[in-house]
Amino acid sequence: MDLFEDQARDIFEAHGVPVLQGLIADTPQEAEAAAAKIGGTVVVKAQVKVGGRGKAGGVKLAHNPEEAKAAAEAILGLDIKGHVVKRVMIAQGAAIDKEYYFSVLLDRSNRTFLSLCSVEGGMEIEQLAEERPDALAKIAVDAVHGIDLAKALEIAKAGGFDDEIAAKVAPVFVKLYDVFVKEDATLVEVNPLVLTKSGEIVALDGKVTLDDNAEFRHSRQEMERDQLDPLEAKAKAADLNYVKLDGEVGIIGNGAGLVMSTLDVVAYAGERHGGVRPANFLDIGGGASAEVMAAGLDVILGDSQVKSVFVNVFGGITACDAVANGIVGALAKLGASATKPLVVRLDGNNVEEGRRILADANHPLVTVVATMDEAADKAAELANR
Repeated sequence: MDLFEDQARDIFEAHGVPVLQGLIADTPQEAEAAAAKIGGTVVVKAQVKVGGRGKAGGVKLAHNPEEAKAAAEAILGLDIKGHVVKRVMIAQGAAIDKEYYFSVLLDRSNRTFLSLCSVEGGMEIEQLAEERPDALAKIAVDAVHGIDLAKALEIAKAGGFDDEIAAKVAPVFVKLYDVFVKEDATLVEVNPLVLTKSGEIVALDGKVTLDDNAEFRHSRQEMERDQLDPLEAKAKAADLNYVKLDGEVGIIGNGAGLVMSTLDVVAYAGERHGGVRPANFLDIGGGASAEVMAAGLDVILGDSQVKSVFVNVFGGITACDAVANGIVGALAKLGASATKPLVVRLDGNNVEEGRRILADANHPLVTVVATMDEAADKAAELANR
């Protein structure tokens, strides 16, 4: 789960990371009141989980409450890379001397943690990594030893900090790593980490991604999240791996690789049948019980764009007869709410028995097709009718 900037700021503050005052506002009037409470120059910042806010007009300086109100009026409702701004943060202004970059993240490819650090902060880190890769230090962090003061100094020196500034930023690096570990994060990033003209180090803008697998250790139920598409929210509640797409052929498969391949063959077949496309990604995983299949079909059939459904299953751990029983049970469970044609392709363990079960059930909505390409073509044809 990616956090909004104001949520990251609050977590930083709770762990002793130096931050400036920040208040959230959902209306221009609330922004005006927040600016008056903070006093002085403030920054009105769009709260969206995407970079490039400043270039898109989502970050504005305000020297008084009236200007903060006007800035909020301009920012609220703004579309930034497909994210509509519904909230702003009124942040205390800072007299910035220099801007730095620091992050710690989960490095899946090397099965360890990784710290990125540079004295050149403020710009998009992807741009810095591409244009001046030598300016971005990449230091592996041992998961057992973590980042203590000695390791933090090593990271700072590698990032180009001189001895004086390294001594100032290193304790902040230690606290940011504390956030990373104690909050079960997969990313903690500060860009920029600034040196103020008064000589203080402040985390001015934070980005935090939390590991959803660790939610049982935390109280995050009340934490605001991105609003999901209603079908995606329904799938999430059923613990299904579902992503809505903009097409007409619903897809159900077991295994992410098989589902991805199915999307490709349906897209290819759709070119021959009016340009129909896949409507979703839905991986039901290893189990294909009636309950799981019913939950998946319920989500897909709830999509008004879907005209047909392609169930593509390779029997491995779960045999094809169990999948077939799951499909029959799911259709019985859904009853009259199941109204769209299903094309089913089964292969693998107990495939003949699975096909026999579907043939005996003789459900009017189900068409069993032997191969993946033929099934994709049939599903596309039905969707185009």
